[in-house]
Amino acid sequence: MADLVHLERRDDGVAVITLDNPKVNALSSALLHQLRDAARSLIDDPPRSVLVTGGPKVFAAGADISEFAGPEEAETVGGAFLDALEAVAAIPRATVAAIGGYALGGGCELALACDLRIASDRARFGQPEILLGIIPGGGGTQRLARLVGPARAKDLIFSGRQVGAEEALRIGLVDRVVPADEFEESAMAWAVELAAGPGAVVGLAKQAIDEGLDGDLAEGLRLEQRLFADSFRTEDSQIGVASFREHGPGKAAFTGR
Repeated sequence: MADLVHLERRDDGVAVITLDNPKVNALSSALLHQLRDAARSLIDDPPRSVLVTGGPKVFAAGADISEFAGPEEAETVGGAFLDALEAVAAIPRATVAAIGGYALGGGCELALACDLRIASDRARFGQPEILLGIIPGGGGTQRLARLVGPARAKDLIFSGRQVGAEEALRIGLVDRVVPADEFEESAMAWAVELAAGPGAVVGLAKQAIDEGLDGDLAEGLRLEQRLFADSFRTEDSQIGVASFREHGPGKAAFTGR
């Protein structure tokens, strides 16, 4: 089977997941299975941060339409999306989606499964499934609504329209927009910056936010208290507190553990 997903672990602690399914990085079942396996390997052996990227013109153009048929096939395709994107979302470190071009349908949903999103000013986003007479099946109705609010999510999903990078930034779909000629360098610089932080503690903060949103406020506060105590069991908490006492804030050299 062709390598449709490449995983590189860099010396600076950044793990880079690159989609490679020419011409438009269609998210076929084969690619999704490889993405799932790559993400699970990062769950089992976490790096310090993760960068998810595609091509310079197309991040990912969505599901492989050739696999669409009837309801039974839809369940299979939907299951592959669920397994892969849930694995990406479960990586216990900061994940950054770097979107250089089109992120449509499943491509947009993959970006939504990451913690943070940086886009080239040429990027475009959309959930165009409605134009095929179907709905999103890779988390679009759920993650998009949680990120930009239900009304904006309904606007995008009901219409199937695409939005440019600046509108995506304005509605909260992406976190940073940079010029195309600075995009790759800026995306990697952000991942490297995150990798320099206390990775395991970032993972606890991620868990507190993600799991806290699934319950009510009281449950979330109890979860936060438990994970707050757990953060003091990390090596980086000892480093951070000692560094603060000696040098003030922002000077600690964390290990990620």
